[in-house]
Amino acid sequence: MSLHDNNSSSNGKKDEYEKMKRAWEEKVKAAKTTGMKFTSVSGEEVKLLYTPEDVQDLDYVDDLGFPGEFPYTRGIHPNMYRGRIWTMRQFAGFGTPEDTNQRFKYLLKKGQTGLSTAFDLPTLMGRDADDHFSKGEVGICGVAISSLADMETLFDGIPLDKVSTSMTINCSAINIYAFYLVVAEKQGVPFNLLRGTLQNDILKEYIAQKEWIYPPRPSMRIITDMIEWSTKEAPKFNTVSVSGYHIREAGSTAPQELAFTLADGFAYIEACLERGMDIDSFAPRISFFFNSHLDFFEEVAKFRAARRIYARRMRDRYGAKNPRSWLLRFHTQTAGCTLTAQQPENNIVRTAFQALAGVLGGTQSLHTNSMDETLALPSEKAVKIALRTQQLIAFETGVINTVDPLGGSYYVEALTDKIEKQAEEYFEKIDALGGVIPAIEMGFFQREIAEAAYRYQTELERKEKFIVGVNEFVDEDEKVDIPILNIPPEVEQIQVQRLTDLRKNRNNVKVKESLDALRRACEDGSNLMPPMLDCARAYVTLQEMTDTMKEVFGVYEEQAVF
Repeated sequence: MSLHDNNSSSNGKKDEYEKMKRAWEEKVKAAKTTGMKFTSVSGEEVKLLYTPEDVQDLDYVDDLGFPGEFPYTRGIHPNMYRGRIWTMRQFAGFGTPEDTNQRFKYLLKKGQTGLSTAFDLPTLMGRDADDHFSKGEVGICGVAISSLADMETLFDGIPLDKVSTSMTINCSAINIYAFYLVVAEKQGVPFNLLRGTLQNDILKEYIAQKEWIYPPRPSMRIITDMIEWSTKEAPKFNTVSVSGYHIREAGSTAPQELAFTLADGFAYIEACLERGMDIDSFAPRISFFFNSHLDFFEEVAKFRAARRIYARRMRDRYGAKNPRSWLLRFHTQTAGCTLTAQQPENNIVRTAFQALAGVLGGTQSLHTNSMDETLALPSEKAVKIALRTQQLIAFETGVINTVDPLGGSYYVEALTDKIEKQAEEYFEKIDALGGVIPAIEMGFFQREIAEAAYRYQTELERKEKFIVGVNEFVDEDEKVDIPILNIPPEVEQIQVQRLTDLRKNRNNVKVKESLDALRRACEDGSNLMPPMLDCARAYVTLQEMTDTMKEVFGVYEEQAVF
């Protein structure tokens, strides 16, 4: 229906529309209201009703198009899930490499189609299991990996040419990537057959998650080296998964998550262009990772806006010629920050809604949180329920039957446009500050997220927003009775002893030679991947590599923002 055609018939329809609208508005004035605050989770006002007026400037060809066609608002594949259902991943990693290896095999047996690896805090921070800062943390929040030997155990019996592997690691991603590549080498799998994704998004660490080692500029050099090397040697592997997930978990709004994530992605792209790389040689292997939060329609609109912004920027600003470079491919994880320790079974329902939003938003890969993750690492039962949630959506709800079923909704299209405009406004602010790294150093992102988180927390405390079981519908005498996965202290003892044995039995002459070569590469600017691979082959430990790089690059200290 168009309200702007000039012929008499259309004018009559417009008059009829205006009359109906006025009559409805009078009824609204007399209607009762609950008194609730009708805003999105991001604090945006939501109109009572959306009509053709809210999408009157929408051009189907330029703004929507068909699935698989520029600007990909409606999806990156012509037939979307009719052709291939999203990859179903469950985050897995705890205890020793043997423990996680068994969980991997359990998940694959239950129908999971890709592995997603969580590492413990020492590994995430580039520290070995026997470092004094690692005490009490080994294997607690993920699997403990300190050397190639650990990585060999982690993937024992898992053919790396058959399974796609995602690894959530950032400041020590280059170390873990080297271990993974050498495991594949030992399995006889050529690098060019490996499929998977490294998170490896250090910019969002400075912005939100706060796990870093080196300062931003040498960290960008490391990532650019990895992209450059992988483009030639491991072209099917995504060396960066630009992550908005942790930005949202830190308290950002949906528009902030979208804008800050894409800004980080553009910063990596610009770093590679400055290196002299052709954009179409590397852009198709950059992927993204988004949060699917509680506001159902806002999340769907966010994903649709993300594809449109990215496609236009890649084609029109960066000059990418290959349509594959225009595609924003992304993984989605349901929102861990929305899980509650109170009434944890409610988390199953929250996760289902969030997963459905990711699917209706067109995700390529999906992780569903387990109901017990706010209490501990997930139990096998909880993981199975989370995986079954995805399978129920895929095979029982019918949402995969048609592409972008919410497309054309006045509300969804208006919201998609609004989020896109808000993101563009943030890009202008970031550019005015000199780009992402100067904005990080000034505390811009951190301040914006803190203010958004404070606003939402205030709404909860005032009961303007509700969390079922927390600030409303509370069970005063609740007793949580679900199995908890506990990591025994023996895990740390086992890993420490393994490192002691490793250092005794390896060729320590080769260790020294490979570390010397790594130090020279850090100093002279040559690509870091070849010496990192040689270090892995020599069974140099994670921290030995890290400490060598620290000597050249230094350690980052964040400036406090008030």
